[in-house]
Amino acid sequence: MIATSQKHWSGDVADLLRVGDGFVLADVDPRSTPGYEHDKHAAAEDLKAGAQQLDEFQERLFAQSRVDATDASVLLVLQAMDSAGKGGIIRHVVGSTDPQGIALAAFKKPTPEELEHDFLWRVEKRLPEPGLIGVFDRSHYEDVLIGRVRALAPAEEIERRYGAINDFEKRVVDSGTRIVKVMLHISRDEQKERLMERLDRPDKHWKYNPGDVDERELWPSYMAAYQTVFERTSTDQAPWYVVPANRKWYARLAVQHLLLEALESIDPHWPAATFDVAAEKARLAAS
Repeated sequence: MIATSQKHWSGDVADLLRVGDGFVLADVDPRSTPGYEHDKHAAAEDLKAGAQQLDEFQERLFAQSRVDATDASVLLVLQAMDSAGKGGIIRHVVGSTDPQGIALAAFKKPTPEELEHDFLWRVEKRLPEPGLIGVFDRSHYEDVLIGRVRALAPAEEIERRYGAINDFEKRVVDSGTRIVKVMLHISRDEQKERLMERLDRPDKHWKYNPGDVDERELWPSYMAAYQTVFERTSTDQAPWYVVPANRKWYARLAVQHLLLEALESIDPHWPAATFDVAAEKARLAAS
């Protein structure tokens, strides 16, 4: 499916980016632009058009939930190595909609209280309500990514979590939420350039974390952990999409497309008036 507002796609981006049987992360070129043969200028045009459509879909979904009591919502899960562009997706894609219809959750290091519960406890509390687009800036997948690479839990616990995630996501989907799981895939060299830019610019120093250099040393381990995540948790009800992200403009356009497709599948409509419109016009005119 190609969003009607994005006219320059040459293929079905969802099919091209979806993780299926036999998927190998190492085979994905982070500089590639699957399904899009135009440049960033055409992408800017498509992103602008898509933003208008996304904004209308989001408002329809929000309005419908307030009147028709729909259970529908969307959850965008963003996972990536540091500096891959999650913030840009939130700002330039999700940020094109009315903020009252967005529920953003940024999962950091668990608090002592959160560590007293199962790893999904804090996640379930941040699921989007009906009518909202939820965004997880990092997510429950941290518990099988950094949790595995840094051995923050026993191996048998990490193993248990894959199945727990699948059960959790199936329950979320069955309740009416469309889950869009995106891994923004950048190369190690591209990350190095982006981190160096943060050091070169005083206005970017606040975004730099010295620990990112330590994590770079574990790059192969993280890629292996992601490969296992894809193999174990890309399901029919909640598939993974790996978005090449060296070109920021492509990543933003692709994620916008995936969100539009999720909303199109819901097909939210403006709710019908619960009052006599003509009578209200007459009353208002006479007031």
